[in-house]
Amino acid sequence: MTFLGKRVILAAGAAAVLLAGCSDGGSGQAGPSGTGGARTPAPVPSSGATGTARLGQPRTLATGLEVPWAVAFLPGGDALVTERDSGDLVRVTPQGQVSRVGRVPGVQPGGEAGLLGVAVSPRYEQDRTIYLYYTAAEDNRVVRARYDGELGQFRPIVTGIPKAGNHDGGRLAFGPDGYLYVSTGEAGQVELAQNRESLGGKILRVTGDGRPAPGNPFGTRVWSYGHRNVQGLAWDQERRLFATEFGQNTFDEINRIERGRNYGWPEVEGVGNRRPFTDPLLTWSTAEASPSGLAIAGGSLWAAALRGERLWQVPLDGKGGVGRPVAHFDGRYGRLRAVVAAPDGRSLWVTTSNHDGRGDPREGDDRILVIPLR
Repeated sequence: MTFLGKRVILAAGAAAVLLAGCSDGGSGQAGPSGTGGARTPAPVPSSGATGTARLGQPRTLATGLEVPWAVAFLPGGDALVTERDSGDLVRVTPQGQVSRVGRVPGVQPGGEAGLLGVAVSPRYEQDRTIYLYYTAAEDNRVVRARYDGELGQFRPIVTGIPKAGNHDGGRLAFGPDGYLYVSTGEAGQVELAQNRESLGGKILRVTGDGRPAPGNPFGTRVWSYGHRNVQGLAWDQERRLFATEFGQNTFDEINRIERGRNYGWPEVEGVGNRRPFTDPLLTWSTAEASPSGLAIAGGSLWAAALRGERLWQVPLDGKGGVGRPVAHFDGRYGRLRAVVAAPDGRSLWVTTSNHDGRGDPREGDDRILVIPLR
């Protein structure tokens, strides 16, 4: 492997690239108090892979979307896709047919706010229920609705999540335990991340009706805290949870999320080596990442980079650690927002985010790409 003069940080015994981004790719405020770590040269981005999977040639599945923020698959292989700025929920088939399911009432887009996460009930074939995360007039919230070809009435199940033009979190995902995990941002109010009574700057774990899930560490909805702006969640085969997180001026992160842990923001950005905070597995500098969506497939983490305009492959070691990241498609498609593993396990679906106010739209944007796994 060839090395350039970029730098990586070794965190918790794993290679960590110095890369990151404040939110979706803008500038930040003054940095926090704790950063650090040993530094060694970083790998050259390449089209090869260091994990068990290699990537085939991407193909465009769908075009003309309006900031497609999240993708969740229905039984049968069709996907529900949220459009952040229009507030529309879209259905996309594996053949690329696009249909508008409906506009979600009450969505108030602006900046990074709008219609964000979507999740499909793990019991969808019985309950026909879907979940959405969106910015409303007073807050960010999670709602659920029946969807059986047509949208039913939305019922709020988690309200009062802090909202702002930046740092709204928004990822929804059902874990292998059957509970719904919700990532939230601190909405630019950094003190909220360390306040366990606030829903801001957290990963929440709730039941299907929004109540604190059994076994939560504090008897509330909070599963972990000390987060700035988490937008990616994924589990490996051993049920370990990983998350992407936007840093401020210096370090973006991938963290392994564990029950009740404090991930340091705003006291630490990146590796702090300070108790009681949990250090990230790896960090990037702001120019090369701003990691949003996260998926696990083929023995690797796949992180979609906004400001970095690339898809990062991070090999998993099978023990909860990670290897050296490799960059794919650097600059080819612009800003990348969501990445999900297709139900067949043989491909990734990746969305672009070039119409989000920070990108350079190309003909056909925004789009969904299908990338084969080999």
